[in-house]
Amino acid sequence: MSRPHGHPPNLEHLFLTRRQFLARAGMGMGLLGLAGLGTPPSAQASGYVNPMLPRESQFPVKAKRVIHLFMNGGPSHVDTFDPKPSLDRLAGKALPMGTLPTERRTGAAFASPFKFRKYGQSGIEVSELFAKTAENIDDIAVIRSMHADVPNHEPSLLLMNCGEARLVRPSFGSWLTYGLGTENQNLPGFIAMCPGGYPIQESQNWQAGFLPSVFQGTYIDSQHSQIDKLIENIRNSSIPLQQQRTQLDLLHQLNERHSRDRNRDASLEARIHSFELAYAMQMEAADAFDISREPESIRAMYGNGQQARQILIARRLIERGVRFVQVWHGAGQPWDNHDDLEINHRRLAGECDQAIGALLKDLKQRGLLDETLVIWGGEFGRTPTVELPPPGSNAGKINGRDHNHHGFTMWIAGGGVRGGYVHGSTDEFGFKAAEKPVHIHDLHATLLALLGFDHEKLTFRHAGRDFRLTDVHGQVVRDLIA
Repeated sequence: MSRPHGHPPNLEHLFLTRRQFLARAGMGMGLLGLAGLGTPPSAQASGYVNPMLPRESQFPVKAKRVIHLFMNGGPSHVDTFDPKPSLDRLAGKALPMGTLPTERRTGAAFASPFKFRKYGQSGIEVSELFAKTAENIDDIAVIRSMHADVPNHEPSLLLMNCGEARLVRPSFGSWLTYGLGTENQNLPGFIAMCPGGYPIQESQNWQAGFLPSVFQGTYIDSQHSQIDKLIENIRNSSIPLQQQRTQLDLLHQLNERHSRDRNRDASLEARIHSFELAYAMQMEAADAFDISREPESIRAMYGNGQQARQILIARRLIERGVRFVQVWHGAGQPWDNHDDLEINHRRLAGECDQAIGALLKDLKQRGLLDETLVIWGGEFGRTPTVELPPPGSNAGKINGRDHNHHGFTMWIAGGGVRGGYVHGSTDEFGFKAAEKPVHIHDLHATLLALLGFDHEKLTFRHAGRDFRLTDVHGQVVRDLIA
């Protein structure tokens, strides 16, 4: 990890050599059983340092972990957190400002079918779609002036997650675990949950890029509730632990002969670390992912369904020391409502609003909200104008919105965030960021600042230069920080 003087880190000491792995693997089962999370003496003697051990940030802050609620597909800001009365006045008419270029052709102003009202002491207006979330509005900073680069899912997803729309770059969660490690060595430091499959761009959204592979996110298909389906191969049903230890002892004896002259290989060591983590997870994952262990009152507060379950799991994970949990709404891009927007947005919000509101209240009552940065949003927003589909598209319906990268809304809460605050605005109709625009690079710079890092100094040397999440861009938005 780069320190404030900006020199690139030397990670060589963070990884096992193959010899160290073999020494460790030979005793691993017994030591884990006896010593829990402790580093085995054989590894300590050889100078091994676990790359995932917790580390201090560059400067002291409140936030220690992240829950990213990703509404993949692009929720409409003018139907959720950015009310535009002018759309009601001009419904069915052309905007006086004209329409901006998006992925598809759009037409007249499309009034929101949802009602807005003010919430909390701050009086921030929120749509009926997120009434439960809005009960926590005084803990939330709403950013109404977000903007990205292009109106397409693939590059926008990568920009939001990795700070780069085209080239392979590490994801935000990978940068954070690289910088801070994780607090629980029996669970992955970075977990991405997506029920039913992958989002667009699949595992690139949580990739480690050129960072050591140990920092890549671990994917969980959270549609399942049974632990054996939720995490494949979590248990060895045919071989007891003692026999597993015997096998590893033999493996150690056979491979030690071939390891003495091997050089360090970061990819190999990351794979080795994943094997050890897989064993450790047998002891703790079943507990962390089992929401039946929660009191009935807590489960009722979050509600029923996939979204409620995975958002409750997210709280259980960060409570157990997982550093970064990303919660996707579902496979593909469920919020991508080019038609039937009213029906689909109401259904989608109905699946998650209660659980999001419960998450914020639950974190607060447990004293975890100050230490947890909660992020909500998609890869972009949607147009204030109706989409005009070409013949044969959208089932012939003209009742949806196109992608809109020119202006959209995200919100953040907890972790040192200035609550009850609206930052910036879009124009009168919600098409383009107008006041205090915030680019994705600015958002990343601000999130890293909330987590204790100067975004210009959290770097990794690759291909002859020092890379960072924000590349050569980004300004910290100080108004968002309490």
